[in-house]
Amino acid sequence: MTTTEAPPQEQQGKPSGEVGQARRRKEDQRLITGRTRWTDNIVLPGMVHIAMVRSPFAAATISSIDVDEAKKSPGVVGVWTGRDLADEQGGLPCAWPITEDQKAPVHASVAVDRVAYAGEIVAVVAARTPAQARDAAELVDVDYDEQEPVLDLRQAAADEGGLAHPDLGTNVSANWVFDSAEAGTGGDVEEAISKARDGGIVIEREYRQQRLVPAFMEPRSVAVDPTAEQVVMWSATQVPHILRLMLAMTLGIDESKIRVIAPDVGGGFGGKLQVTPEEIITLLVARRTGKPAKWTETRSESLLSAHHGRDQWQKLTLAADKDGTVTGLKVELLADMGAYLGLVTPGVPILGAFMFNAIYKFPAYRFDCTNVFTNKTWTDAYRGAGRPEATFAIERLMDELAAEVGVDPLEIREKNWIKHEEFPFTTVCGLEYDSGNYEAATDRAKELFDYDALRAEQQQRRERKDPVQLGIGVSTFTEMCGLAPSRVLGSLNYGAGGWEYAQVRMLPTGKVEVVTGSSAHGQGHETAWSQIVADQLGVGFDDVTVLHGDTTSSQKGMDTYGSRSLVVGGQAVIKASQKVIEKARPIAAHMLEASPDDIEFERGTFSVKGAGEGAKTVGIGEVALATFAAHDLPDGVEPSLDSDATFDPVNFSFPHGTHLCAMEIDTETGESTMRSYVCVDDIGNIVNPLIVEGQIHGGLVQGIAQALWEEAVYDESGTLVTGSFVDYTLPTAADTISFVTDNTVSPATSNDLGAKGVGEAGCIASTPAVVNAVVDALRPLGIHDVQMPCTPERVWRAIQEAEQSGAQAAQGAGTVAGDEPTTPDAQPHFEGSAPNQDTPDPGPSGGGPTGDTGSADQGGQR
Repeated sequence: MTTTEAPPQEQQGKPSGEVGQARRRKEDQRLITGRTRWTDNIVLPGMVHIAMVRSPFAAATISSIDVDEAKKSPGVVGVWTGRDLADEQGGLPCAWPITEDQKAPVHASVAVDRVAYAGEIVAVVAARTPAQARDAAELVDVDYDEQEPVLDLRQAAADEGGLAHPDLGTNVSANWVFDSAEAGTGGDVEEAISKARDGGIVIEREYRQQRLVPAFMEPRSVAVDPTAEQVVMWSATQVPHILRLMLAMTLGIDESKIRVIAPDVGGGFGGKLQVTPEEIITLLVARRTGKPAKWTETRSESLLSAHHGRDQWQKLTLAADKDGTVTGLKVELLADMGAYLGLVTPGVPILGAFMFNAIYKFPAYRFDCTNVFTNKTWTDAYRGAGRPEATFAIERLMDELAAEVGVDPLEIREKNWIKHEEFPFTTVCGLEYDSGNYEAATDRAKELFDYDALRAEQQQRRERKDPVQLGIGVSTFTEMCGLAPSRVLGSLNYGAGGWEYAQVRMLPTGKVEVVTGSSAHGQGHETAWSQIVADQLGVGFDDVTVLHGDTTSSQKGMDTYGSRSLVVGGQAVIKASQKVIEKARPIAAHMLEASPDDIEFERGTFSVKGAGEGAKTVGIGEVALATFAAHDLPDGVEPSLDSDATFDPVNFSFPHGTHLCAMEIDTETGESTMRSYVCVDDIGNIVNPLIVEGQIHGGLVQGIAQALWEEAVYDESGTLVTGSFVDYTLPTAADTISFVTDNTVSPATSNDLGAKGVGEAGCIASTPAVVNAVVDALRPLGIHDVQMPCTPERVWRAIQEAEQSGAQAAQGAGTVAGDEPTTPDAQPHFEGSAPNQDTPDPGPSGGGPTGDTGSADQGGQR
């Protein structure tokens, strides 16, 4: 279903071309049947297999490592410690130093003197089989001097309780501030808050973004062949071009001597947007042995040592007039970097800095972020990367404002959001939102959700004190995606640009090869790019082949992350296609005995302007063959139609939407059951509705899982206690319901497609929708927050504590300035806290989904 505001022609009814068609993905035949090439499938002659020895301690110095027994083990080719590799391995790169004085420890691929998180590599074993390598790794004897780990984020920020890296002298990596008054984009937030304390509303809240694991389907894997002149690395990565560059810079290898191939990759979600220790190690082992080498992680290794996501404490202060008109927003953020800085770790919370204001017209805004080291696995980008964290906080806060004013949560949002006639709109952060219609998306969502009827049912349940209460959650959102333009990224000190590259090759047979710098890991690029090129060149959908993920065939690119592939990479494909047409025009004119200025091109055919019906025409395939033969080309025209293009957008794209969730909460047991979920997203013009639907569904499940189930938990010694899927609870299809999705269309102005990013939208909006629904059900009990994940145990404990304290607040109760939070899970401010409050006990249930959390039927009711 698609609801369209001012629709372009191709979005009305049946699409006239390929763009807009719900094409089944070309990739699926090989992916679904397993007839493809994953990295772990690669077998090379004489290949050795690698196993890692990892520290069981979160903080320790390495006293000694005995590898003698391991070297004697059957099949072992070599064993190396950090000291063996110290002169060669260098340090892993961080491409985003957000401040000039940012502190960063050297992150060696193999630890030399000390370890800073449980799971850090301390030795490497290579053997002839994977089993032999693992057996030998068990024989490596490491003597550690264990130290007290730094785990609590707020204590670490205050440098209380020890240092994650003693040599740095502090746990604070960097402090980054945006102030609208200083930037000239808005007023003074402290002045707005002070004024609101005198006669308006001030709401202060703290929210916890728990640590998450990307949990991609295909574990990471790396294979390296050093036997040719060019070192070839296959890696399950999202960023083959960036990986190639960083390998060259880290190891001092000529970039032209490295070829990186990302074959089919089974999911990433940001978790494979990294240059990993294991990639460096596999290359070094291959060079040292002179043999091909491969490493594939176990699932436990993936959960333990692949980078994690989120992990923030957020303190927000919102100022508003008595009628609920917002006047200021102040955000104080603590972001857990973990033990080291990954490729873009420091910049992840900064991406969120521009989104806390969301769709609202805040006159004043200040964002203050402190990045902090702890002795945990390092964090980095995870689906949405900073924007889900921001959306969660502001959408939770807008519900609190609605409760304080005593109005419906949608009413308070509409009072403050940007109206559709105000676009383009420059936000308090200085970003220009180019297009949108929040009214249309919200109206459609309310209609599909049957919002008024559910509100009426909710009131009836409250009046009869039903033990199963109904909560209705609202989440409106926008995000900045299509990670670009390069000048903006440069102003934020990001180490690269945001452009993308494409090449279109016309073959003599009329078939087309498209080379793209973006690298797919499940997004359907081969299908969507084929649709775009088929329309641009007037060729058949099946006549287009898309090449990607290999730095030899696709020689340059900025890869895939940040919902940028279509809006940046797709536009590069369009530009290259347009160049093909222009190169073909003089050749077609020569074939038609006309001037190039008189030639027009439509649906794959060149013709002479004004020529009547039946006049001679030539197809682009005919031109391609004539160009290949080169027997009769115009003077000075080269015999090639192949063209490439690099596109660097002038602005981000800004998708938006409204998500509505209904949750039933059993107040006697704490069980939460999702009853219905509706989302209406505006992602601009849609290339392939089927692919979009898949992206939305996948994002929804990940966001809902954060709200209800997922959390990476460490114990007091720094051990990851959720190190397997027994304890780190991912939902299955049985734990979710069928979603109702729809779209409105406000075309983007930053690309010819009019498209906006979609890969992260569902994950951004769904988490606050679900938590708002849970809290909405519990609000009459005096509860205004439950810390994520909202497990049955946490919900039950919140209810019990509220009842014991006699907190029976009226519906709509909120907290104004000076009031103390009534939430059992509310935490003290950043100045300090009790030990281990960052690592809550998930409870005997494990905090995970169960078969009766929801049902697979359409309504999700039991």
